[in-house]
Amino acid sequence: MRMTEAHQTALFGELVCSNSLRNASLETAVGVLKEEMRRLGSLVIAAADYAQVPAGSALAVDREGFAGFLTTTLEHHPLVEVIREEAVTIPDGPVIIATGPLTSAAFGDQLNGVIGARNLYFYDAIAPIVASYLIDMNVAFKASRYGKGGDDYINCPLDEVAYDAFVAAVIAADKMALHEFERPAYFEGCMPIEEMARRGQKTLAFGPMRPVGLRDREGRRPYAVVQLRQDNREGRLYNMVGFQTKMTYPEQRRVLRMIPGLEHAEFVRLGSLHRNTFIDSPRLLRPSLQLRARDDLFMAGQMIGVEGYVESAAMGLLAAINADRLRSHRALVIPPPTTALGALIAYITDSARRDFQPMNANFGLMPEVPGRARGRDKKIAQGSRALAAIDEWIDCNRLADGAAPLSSPKLASAVAPAPHDAESVGVR
Repeated sequence: MRMTEAHQTALFGELVCSNSLRNASLETAVGVLKEEMRRLGSLVIAAADYAQVPAGSALAVDREGFAGFLTTTLEHHPLVEVIREEAVTIPDGPVIIATGPLTSAAFGDQLNGVIGARNLYFYDAIAPIVASYLIDMNVAFKASRYGKGGDDYINCPLDEVAYDAFVAAVIAADKMALHEFERPAYFEGCMPIEEMARRGQKTLAFGPMRPVGLRDREGRRPYAVVQLRQDNREGRLYNMVGFQTKMTYPEQRRVLRMIPGLEHAEFVRLGSLHRNTFIDSPRLLRPSLQLRARDDLFMAGQMIGVEGYVESAAMGLLAAINADRLRSHRALVIPPPTTALGALIAYITDSARRDFQPMNANFGLMPEVPGRARGRDKKIAQGSRALAAIDEWIDCNRLADGAAPLSSPKLASAVAPAPHDAESVGVR
């Protein structure tokens, strides 16, 4: 009934930034978080598994397939009623507010009236998408870093002269204007390329344009590289990895076509800048994701200070579990800090934290593992401990609720159903 500034469809879960849910490896915290969510029966992860497209070691999705899966499942679920109208008031609970970083002004005013504190904010930027048929594959080459995942990415190589000229053009390009009353406060993990270029001549070469782990057809490592990741199942669309931008549309077309291989690129979607709002969770939320000021009001998603699709969905999953438990007069649950989910919850609800900024899932949030494991071995140990902890947590809560424990992690994993098979998906 009313669209945000960034969305274009009426589908649930429309991905407006990247189509990647990031690394799927259990050697990464976000990979572990995804597996924890599978074992909790996450609909979002089931949709991602269903709509997966090639992306090396990452879990990337066909946007329409992903959003269509979610929409069809929810619209046909016997326990779900979809009401398509603008929400301008906060209803009686139990209720979950997950209105996202683009919360409307009217609802934002209602929320401010309840939380009694000003909202924090930062700026996020959307990366451009190009049509694959106009990428010059005589210049670009296919490869994944260190050969992991096959030739899933298209790589546009730059020599030092081309790189320096590109950086100069990015810095000099006209940018989208901000409102006078809004100061930029960017999230470090999703920085516009202009901000990175402004920090130093080599910043982009050590950031999204880093050539590490890549070799061209002659076996040489480029000076810098722009990676393009498949954005739909058919492979007709590719997004520019890490190329969030606030350049004006005409400048984007001009500057981005300076990249070798993209001289004649057709931009299916150009980058844009939008404000992401998040609340002061360490002072407002309990670890159960209840609002401290109101027991029957839960908050979830990116607006509570997590960054990333997976992290946002994980917060919604825990909020839904606890809202249901509150409704049925059962004890609310908090995952242990040794899990990726529990570590993230502990970070965003730490009342001792004073300088609160959005956070991705990472192993640094989790307690150290005993012993002397370092590097990759340490990550593997943390991931293994996390999955053992989530399985034990699931079993303990099932026993407390009078249900039989799950005898195997496989029983707790969601298998992606066909879009019409709505009843096979649900929180266990």
